[in-house]
Amino acid sequence: MVLGMSTLAGLPLLRPGVKRRRLSSYDRAGGNSDWWEFEPGQARDIATISEPGCIKHIWSTLWSDDKYTLRKVLLRMYWDGEDTPSVETPLGDFFGMGHSMTRNFVSLPLQMSPENGRSFNCWFPMPFETGARIEIVNEASAKLNFYFYIDYEVYPGGTSLADYGRFHAQWRRVNPTPGWQDPGERWEDNRDRMREVWRTPNTTGDGNYVILEAEGRGHYVGCHLDIDCFSRQSNDWYGEGDDMIFVDGEPWPGIHGTGTEDYFNTAFCPTQEYSAPYHGLILYQGTEDWRWRGKNTLYRYHIEDPIFFEKSIKVTIEHGHANKLTNDYASTAYWYQAEPHKPFPAMLPIAERLPRL
Repeated sequence: MVLGMSTLAGLPLLRPGVKRRRLSSYDRAGGNSDWWEFEPGQARDIATISEPGCIKHIWSTLWSDDKYTLRKVLLRMYWDGEDTPSVETPLGDFFGMGHSMTRNFVSLPLQMSPENGRSFNCWFPMPFETGARIEIVNEASAKLNFYFYIDYEVYPGGTSLADYGRFHAQWRRVNPTPGWQDPGERWEDNRDRMREVWRTPNTTGDGNYVILEAEGRGHYVGCHLDIDCFSRQSNDWYGEGDDMIFVDGEPWPGIHGTGTEDYFNTAFCPTQEYSAPYHGLILYQGTEDWRWRGKNTLYRYHIEDPIFFEKSIKVTIEHGHANKLTNDYASTAYWYQAEPHKPFPAMLPIAERLPRL
């Protein structure tokens, strides 16, 4: 079975037996109340599919009086009757932007669209062989009005999708990261101290911020990283933290980068917001007197260059050179793998998910 190609070159491919379907929040009474209501604390499935298929596009938007709805509402996805979710993230973070904020941006797999980024789109394909279930959990303090489309394909009975990994997404946060530099120290005019700090080694990756840790066979397809630089420090530029990706238990990363700004395909301490198909800096809040203060969101999607693993993968990044900086780090990782997957750590409680003021 060929799931089809998303490029223009693949559009002429005829696919006998494939059907297009949509689940949506349209008003079943024929009116214009085209949303589903979720009371505070309510969980509800927005999709239950019981045949072979592949979700090709998800669109949603919402209305709520809770300021932090995008971090309080959870999205979970289950494939082929599994008991533990393959996707578990706050709703806003799933669609490519953290901090319980929205922003207009365009990447290939994820987009937030006008008005003011409040229209959410996901184009990651999500195959399943026997069924799929998508759940929304409203942990906000106010009622949620949720609008959605789930566009998917269904395939003839007996179709095998054994060669296709199942889609996964996971949210993580460490607040604050355990930095070692004294926040009160100033060494901008002390070159000897600066060189001493830059020579501090990280030869193990211990203490790095962990974006993803998974077991099994699959491939990592990217992440977005949400950093809140709340601690004023000497040279508090976060971009010198190297990316280190450990594959199949290797003691030293076979994929080792040169800095956070480099992993996210930017350069020279970027302060300009920018979005492209595979990488972007879509939130920057620095000021003239403190260039790195406040909230930042960067993304890198490995669409053309997925990182394959046969047994395990651990995707990490330093929080500043040699993990010297104390900041607020959160991320959402995306990957495909064969089931079963390693169960995720318990989702943080609401108070530990909220962004810093």
